[in-house]
Amino acid sequence: MGCGTSVATESQGKKSEKELPYKFFYSITAHAEESTKTPSPALVMKAAILIQRWYRRYMARLEIRRRYTWSIFQSIEYAGEQDQLQLSSFFSFMLDNVTQLGVNGPDLISHFLCPAGSALTEEGVPVQFEKIEVPDSYSGPRLAFPLTVAHTNALLSAFKKQQTLHARYVLQLLHETRKFLKQMPNIIHLSTYTKEITICGDLHGKLDDLLLIFYKNGLPSVENPYIFNGDFVDRGKKSMEIIIILFSFLLLYPNHMHLNRGNHEDYIMNLRYGFTKEVMQKYRAHGRDILQILQDVFSLLPVATIVDNKVLVVHGGISDMTDLDFLSSIERQKFKSALRPPKRSFYHSEERDHYQGQCAETRGSPAPRRRRGQLPKQNSSSSSSSSSSSSAPSPAPSSCQYRSPAPEHYPHILELPYLDSNVTIFRKAAQREELEWKQVVDLLWSDPKSLNGCSPNTFRGGGCYFGPDVTQRLLKKHRLKLLIRSHECKQEGYELCHDGKVITIFSASNYYEEGSNRGAYIKMGPDLVPRFFQYQVSKSTRKMTLQQRVSVAEGSALKSLKEKLYAHRSDLISAFQQYDRNLTGRISISDWAQAVESVLHLDLPWRTLRSRLARMAPDGTVEYLSCFEDLQIGEPSNEVTPNLMETLYRYRTDLEIIFNIIDKDHSGLISIEEFRQTWRLFSSHLGIDVDDGAIDDLARSIDFNKDGSIDFNEFLEAFRVVHKLDTKEHQ
Repeated sequence: MGCGTSVATESQGKKSEKELPYKFFYSITAHAEESTKTPSPALVMKAAILIQRWYRRYMARLEIRRRYTWSIFQSIEYAGEQDQLQLSSFFSFMLDNVTQLGVNGPDLISHFLCPAGSALTEEGVPVQFEKIEVPDSYSGPRLAFPLTVAHTNALLSAFKKQQTLHARYVLQLLHETRKFLKQMPNIIHLSTYTKEITICGDLHGKLDDLLLIFYKNGLPSVENPYIFNGDFVDRGKKSMEIIIILFSFLLLYPNHMHLNRGNHEDYIMNLRYGFTKEVMQKYRAHGRDILQILQDVFSLLPVATIVDNKVLVVHGGISDMTDLDFLSSIERQKFKSALRPPKRSFYHSEERDHYQGQCAETRGSPAPRRRRGQLPKQNSSSSSSSSSSSSAPSPAPSSCQYRSPAPEHYPHILELPYLDSNVTIFRKAAQREELEWKQVVDLLWSDPKSLNGCSPNTFRGGGCYFGPDVTQRLLKKHRLKLLIRSHECKQEGYELCHDGKVITIFSASNYYEEGSNRGAYIKMGPDLVPRFFQYQVSKSTRKMTLQQRVSVAEGSALKSLKEKLYAHRSDLISAFQQYDRNLTGRISISDWAQAVESVLHLDLPWRTLRSRLARMAPDGTVEYLSCFEDLQIGEPSNEVTPNLMETLYRYRTDLEIIFNIIDKDHSGLISIEEFRQTWRLFSSHLGIDVDDGAIDDLARSIDFNKDGSIDFNEFLEAFRVVHKLDTKEHQ
């Protein structure tokens, strides 16, 4: 573990890039000396100019590769978040509105998405964790409340040694944290006085980054206060350790440790991005109890912090609807998940029947996902959707839409997407609870943009894009000077925009790939002038040259992008062949780029990437089938047709989420009947035309020991895309 910029050193006989120009220079001058013995100044100057031009072109090429690598990582990340929002809307639809599916859909998922009540009540928790015995063989830290500095030091030491805190202490810690957070307001007001305060951004389960911050900046204390601005969990493998440390310091220094909620402090997000799985793996016997109490703890985290009445700190951002006074009055604990809007009645029964009849007729071809920055199409009979609405796919002309009989009477219409289906439902005018929910979503999910105005954040799928004018109005209204937010990975760990009025701070280094980005934190004193401190947890990157670091990140990004291409293989081939009427297997670069973007909607520089993703023909055209040559599904069974194989791979992440919900004991096993019901539940609104017999054949084929259960981990492995080139390298 190290910090700062990695310094390139000699490794395995390779020289740093900085040495190459000088080596080139010496070779030229040496050649000149041999030929002339006394080189003229003009010759030396010419050599220097050539070296300078070569080096500039070399660095420019590296910068281009670095930038498109970053774009690939970010586009795929945001596409995943959009998928999660759509899947969550699908769950909400199933639970709130659908009564006749032919399967027990709501029953299968309601036990997790709508827990009727946890045994871990305020009165029941002490009894629960006190009954858990800690064996004498347990060598980890033992906590007693109230906590002391010795306890937090013991936790830090244990986690450095890869030890796990016993479930009894985890539950007790969460219980005490919940009691404390219930007393906290929605918006924390604090003062720096004569002290400096440290503000950290996303950590995302990267414990090494947190430990490095504490090493460089000191542990939290009365003299060293901290604000951690959300997204403590998911993606990384040490999320549980991070929240244990943060909650412990919160209880130890309640006036000097402050935690804001992020969009990943959300139990539905945790299903996709790894925290749920991490908890169940580390605490199999008590994992479900821990997850249930965490729902309460996450929902009770404050949504914003204001420093010296001048600096607003929120996780995501704001919108043109953001009202801090209104936010101060809401009951934040109602929103266990910001991905689920408040329950509303689905109009009258005759309207619901009419809607379901329309859907039955039009189901079949999924509506296309909107591109980044593309606003939803509005009909003359409906008002524009709210700036905080989710990124619903723009309905195709034949898609099923339900509209209120007299939409002109409802000025605030909330558009809700339901996965990739043809369903778009318009709800009636938002009441207070819906307004509260939309304000919370905007704080957790929004991103700044360079243009004025406020528009739906269609690229992420939630919150909004807010411009400099929106920032200026909110700061002026509340007499603030600065907005500090997180939520977006930045290559240098931080970024300023909106004339320096908005600062993004991100504290998870190497977020996408080893060497992909630095982390950073802010220190701010009574003068409220932010000072930035950068770092990078360095392992192998310290021994890598700049070109090697760029190549590693680029290779990882291109692999992920090729898997996206493979997952949409059939759609892409159809799009390519629209430009290839004679079926030559070749199309122009322009046509290839348009076809790929029309299917994937990732808003990437496809012309620049074409030589990295496909083979170029001698005449300059693209051999489009070469996009899929070095990929294949892992271990397909004979019963799985190519079309079904592609479909299963495309939706494997969503299937994993649904399967994890069904697998109540998280054993990794589900019954064949549950497998069938899950698929029917999932496909009912996708419009996926898969024969039930094919699904039954598939289920039987992956029941390897014929015990009537499916090992879902083996199922996922069977539908993992394998890069053929990697396979050859390992042989």
